Amino acid sequence: MIEVLAPGPYATVQDLGRPGFAHLGVPRSGAADARSLRLANRLVGNAEGLAGIELTLGMARLLFHDGAWVALAGAPVDASATHAPSAGMGAPFWVPPGAELRLGMPAWGLRTYLAVRGGIAVEPVLGSRSTDSLSGLGPEPLRAGTLLPVGPPEGGIAVDLAPPPEPRPAVLRVTPGPRDDWFAPDALGVLCARPYTVSQDSNRVGVRLNGAELVRAREGELPSEGMVTGAIQVPPSGQPIVFLADHPPTGGYPVIGVVREADLPVAAQLRPGDEVRFTVRPGR
Repeated sequence: MIEVLAPGPYATVQDLGRPGFAHLGVPRSGAADARSLRLANRLVGNAEGLAGIELTLGMARLLFHDGAWVALAGAPVDASATHAPSAGMGAPFWVPPGAELRLGMPAWGLRTYLAVRGGIAVEPVLGSRSTDSLSGLGPEPLRAGTLLPVGPPEGGIAVDLAPPPEPRPAVLRVTPGPRDDWFAPDALGVLCARPYTVSQDSNRVGVRLNGAELVRAREGELPSEGMVTGAIQVPPSGQPIVFLADHPPTGGYPVIGVVREADLPVAAQLRPGDEVRFTVRPGR
């Protein structure tokens, strides 16, 4: 059992989400940076899809009633556990029974993933243990006093180490469409010409950006249509929004392009004030 003493600014339980329910109006949700959750799980011998803890800007304190192997991936944080050697990113480490694990603020990036051998075993909803911040499905966001059960271990501990990622300029590759014809002919060029700044209003639903306005060529609004993670939706303000894991299954604003799946972890690690550039990846 793990007791949350302090969750930091925002922390939730996340696995790889609940796909297959969009036709019922249920978003997929799941880890915003799924690549980092998968890595953390592999490091402690878990299946990649087991639930872990997604920490936004770190600063959490967790009390381990029982000893456990854990691993951290994603935005790099300092970590220390009482009565234990120094802990770090990208390698499994042991947290003794009764120890408190303290996590600092990331040096860069936004979301850090904590995997525990056996996985976080809260009650699943529609086959997933993910907290969906938009629909409210799944467990509530973590708060002081939350108790998290841990499942039985399966498999062995990984022997390979994963070096922490290096900070790099944030660039998102975009496939145009499906509604790029709703914008002025040079709109994609405008999108890619200069960096955008991440807004304070960003969250797990989407990364809201401030920068050059994307001008419409057509008036009015679309009927609601299906949305995918990575869709760049443009409201009347002309300021783009990149949809993340908790995006709604439908939307009525036109989508000028879609961020390729391989770059979604980059989008998920953008914090307010960061700059991000777009580049067009031809094709549909």
